[in-house]
Amino acid sequence: MVSMPTQSQSQSQPQSPSPWPEATHDVTNQPPPLTPYDSSDDPALLEGLRREGAGWAEEAVRRLGARAGSAEAQEWGELANRYEPVLRTHDRYGHRVDEVEFHPSWHHLMRTAVAEGLAGAPWADDRPGAHVARTASGLVWGHTEAGHGCPASMTYAAVPALRAQPDLAKVYEPLLTSREYDPELRVPTEKPGLLAGMGMTEKQGGSDVRTNTTTATPTGEAGVYTLRGHKWFTSAPMCDVFLVLAQAPGGLSCFLVPRILPDGSRNTFRIQRLKDKLGNRSNASSEPEFDRTLAWLVGPEGRGVKTIIEMVNCTRLDCVMSSATLMRKTLVEAGHHARHRGAFGARLIEQPLMRNVLADLALESEAATTLTLRLAGAADRAVRGDAGERAFRRIATAVGKYWVTKRGPAFTAEALECLGGNGYVEDSGMPRHYREAPLLSIWEGSGNVNALDVLRALGRETDTAEALFAELALARGADARLDTAVAALRDQMAGTDQTGARRLVERMALALQASLLVRYAPHPVADAFCATRLGGDWGHAFGTLPAGADLDAILERALPGRN
Repeated sequence: MVSMPTQSQSQSQPQSPSPWPEATHDVTNQPPPLTPYDSSDDPALLEGLRREGAGWAEEAVRRLGARAGSAEAQEWGELANRYEPVLRTHDRYGHRVDEVEFHPSWHHLMRTAVAEGLAGAPWADDRPGAHVARTASGLVWGHTEAGHGCPASMTYAAVPALRAQPDLAKVYEPLLTSREYDPELRVPTEKPGLLAGMGMTEKQGGSDVRTNTTTATPTGEAGVYTLRGHKWFTSAPMCDVFLVLAQAPGGLSCFLVPRILPDGSRNTFRIQRLKDKLGNRSNASSEPEFDRTLAWLVGPEGRGVKTIIEMVNCTRLDCVMSSATLMRKTLVEAGHHARHRGAFGARLIEQPLMRNVLADLALESEAATTLTLRLAGAADRAVRGDAGERAFRRIATAVGKYWVTKRGPAFTAEALECLGGNGYVEDSGMPRHYREAPLLSIWEGSGNVNALDVLRALGRETDTAEALFAELALARGADARLDTAVAALRDQMAGTDQTGARRLVERMALALQASLLVRYAPHPVADAFCATRLGGDWGHAFGTLPAGADLDAILERALPGRN
């Protein structure tokens, strides 16, 4: 047993040095902050922007990319998620108000997004490529944070659906396409700009909206109904108007529900609670209750799904865009860390195995970005009356939604791992991105819903398959592995049922991505993608590119000036 020293013994022993005069260690071998950086510094994005007809927007996209990578905008994203929205059901006097309060950073993000045309503005822009410019802007501004993209996306998507009711569109479309953000709840027609949300799913059905039980009762005034029911997942409840599905006497129908009525009173929109979600924390997702809630019919009774399907097509494209953005953002973070972090006598970026991992991620990111911009180009040309592009958009958007959003979680996890333990702490920002990744595969139809939608399109709309193969034929003869994959796809498509739907859609997506890279990307990128994703010369995890892959060329393109 060791006895404690006596007072005299203690006084005779040498004193320990003070811990305060100097630090216990120096901070070394840590990367500097990534910010400021330019999120538009991406050849695949800029080339796609020009190729799909929106080269005229390049200066604006570059300017927005520099702003997205600024320290200020990155902090907005961090704060909007740290200080989550708060539901306030009543005011101090007991009046029901059903308001959600957001941190000021949320409003800074929203104000920029609306001003830069990420909400409804493209529908008021007659220039070819306007919808492509919006998508490219989303690919760069999304480097800030993902949550505020939800109301911007729903507002964008609401415009074509609302056009099914021209008298309502005449009133609301100029406000939905405005570039002014006004977060206050006021009479919609008295505001400089509006945001729109959507209320489709209910607790008993989810994606099976035909089982909805919310009822719509005619009031006797033409086109005006009262709703009664409970929605299960309605995001951004502070939007000004919502497109809602409800059962009218003639069947499932679409309705416009304003938060504030024309006389200035509050419509009944009781927010029961906010969802406690895995990620997307900055964005309030709610359960609203309708009780004699005034609503205006959009489109004919009984045609609710057909009316709102255009909204779904638009938001599905934005899910692809957001997944591609998340991939690019986390790749940039991983590349920056690897460039500055040393291990075993060299920078990580110089280590052959890390180069393989980053190059593999770069291939996936470029394929996602290139497909996203091709889908945006199809959407833009479909709006302008191109029937072939409309058919291609119909099937390719569902294919892209299934595959790109499925790749997001695995990609983000690998990018996080590139930072090691540093990536697992909240300060790095990578956990927030990782929690965000699964959402995009779930919203606007989970993987099964999108895979079945592809089968439905192939069975009911024969022009969709023709449009897809016409697109793939543009790369015929350029790569034998791609030609083989396309031929096999034709055979597989003829006999696939539900059990094989995922496998079919995966192969459709890979063939489509490969065809785009073969046509537009540098040879090292296209060759490595075809060798791995189509040729089978690949493992089951990222970082398993074959020995012949040109890692230097792939990384130089993906991380210009950073490797």
